[in-house]
Amino acid sequence: KYADGLPLYRQEAIYARDKVELDRKLMAQWMGKLGFELDILADYILAEIKKAERIFADETTLPTLAPGSGSARTAWLWAYARDDRPFGGSSPPMVAYRFEDSRAGDRVARHLNGYRGILQVDGHGAYNKLARSDGGNDGVMLAYCWSHSRRKFYELHASDSSRIATETVKLMAKLWQVEETARGQSPDARVAARQATSAAVVTELFALWQKTLPRISGKSKLAEAIRYATSRRSIFERFLTDGRIELDNNIVERAIRPQTITRKNSLFAGSDGGGRTWATIATLLQTAKMNNVDPQAWLTQTLERIANGWPSSDLDALMPWNYTR
Repeated sequence: KYADGLPLYRQEAIYARDKVELDRKLMAQWMGKLGFELDILADYILAEIKKAERIFADETTLPTLAPGSGSARTAWLWAYARDDRPFGGSSPPMVAYRFEDSRAGDRVARHLNGYRGILQVDGHGAYNKLARSDGGNDGVMLAYCWSHSRRKFYELHASDSSRIATETVKLMAKLWQVEETARGQSPDARVAARQATSAAVVTELFALWQKTLPRISGKSKLAEAIRYATSRRSIFERFLTDGRIELDNNIVERAIRPQTITRKNSLFAGSDGGGRTWATIATLLQTAKMNNVDPQAWLTQTLERIANGWPSSDLDALMPWNYTR
């Protein structure tokens, strides 16, 4: 379910075709017990993520059955990812999910309590709980996702409804070309590459938008896209002077995508407890995938070790990035 997006009711039907009677409720109970055993490992991963110089964050909806009503309400799956490889770091990539009944800022403040570093996000206001409204404080500095801004212009470009949007998309493409050449280099080398090319492109983009905005309807989608970027200019520009910052939030968005597939196939989480189990198990299995580790092989070995009394003082050895056959 959590590695391949195959919901329990489909697994029940597959087993039934092979004349194996395996009730989905029983499998759900197994998942709950599994989540209980793995919870300490998921917490360990989040703690490791909070040691990073930069964290990616995103969130997505997770419909969840309300107790006693039979109807689903909107809950949320928050994702926090670490991947230092783009700026030459050697720490393993990882992701942690957290299930919550809200998208409010106090949730992210609780999840990342004590974190000091860069928080790369899509612009959702909840993340300001960790940073002042101008995007930075002594502990946490926000960095925004250029892909999120680009999508607003790309939609207009794709519909062939805006010359300015098309020009914007073409200019932004130059930024990603620089990133391709700078990926994996040191922060200083990345800044040098960006200053050599990207800085002038960014200046041209904001000049284009500021020139265009007074000439178009303030209610148009183009004006909305421009205001989104210009009102956050200082935060968008941070990647030009800090090589640890990525141009986009794609690392965490790729970690969110498998959960949206599971959500689509499963329709909802059966309870708040089921949502928490989902977050816990997905944390471990997706982290295994990010490290090119077979999630089933890792899970089998880890559960055997836990069953045999593995010491809680040596959790790092159980992490997917330390898996050995």
